[in-house]
Amino acid sequence: MLALDHIVIAAPSLAEGTAHVRDQTGIDMPKGGEHPLMGTHNHLVRMGADEFLEVIAVNPEAPPPQRPRWFNLDQPVQHPRLSHWVVRCTDMAATHPLFPDTHGPAIPVTRGDLRWLLTVPEDGSLPLDGVAPSLIDWQTAPLPPTRMEGADAALTALELHHPQAKTLAHWLEPLLPDPRISYHTGPVGIKAQLTVRGCSVTLR
Repeated sequence: MLALDHIVIAAPSLAEGTAHVRDQTGIDMPKGGEHPLMGTHNHLVRMGADEFLEVIAVNPEAPPPQRPRWFNLDQPVQHPRLSHWVVRCTDMAATHPLFPDTHGPAIPVTRGDLRWLLTVPEDGSLPLDGVAPSLIDWQTAPLPPTRMEGADAALTALELHHPQAKTLAHWLEPLLPDPRISYHTGPVGIKAQLTVRGCSVTLR
């Protein structure tokens, strides 16, 4: 069984990404860290017990990576937006074959004392324009999201919009029967509904 792990804001810079989150939700994003393998860095905040929100951008001070960056970040990001989401498993070897080949191989990643496996297409692209999730298997206990600074926030709904939404739902719903997730046929986009300090807000 899969579980929702985190949602991802891609941004031209961390300053622009965190300002986008603050403007839409009132959340101030704590600093995360750097990813030398990919030449990126992030800010992170926990939502609920074991989910989180990530703002990620190219790290201008890092050397160029030896491979395409993840989250399609080699393509210029024009403005911050909710571009992707990630689901969690506990056995990558057993779960990865259930995902389409377009999700790419599961690669090992480290940051400080954290270790994880994440599916990343060879060209760094996002599966189904970002609307289909990547798959993560944390190799660190306890779950890293439980150790993050929280913001009195929770994800209450995730809307997935894509011309192939019905195909995505047919494949993913049996693996991830989460009532908060809905599938909508139409132009590509992701919209999240959050409760922040008791108020409902929308993040795009």
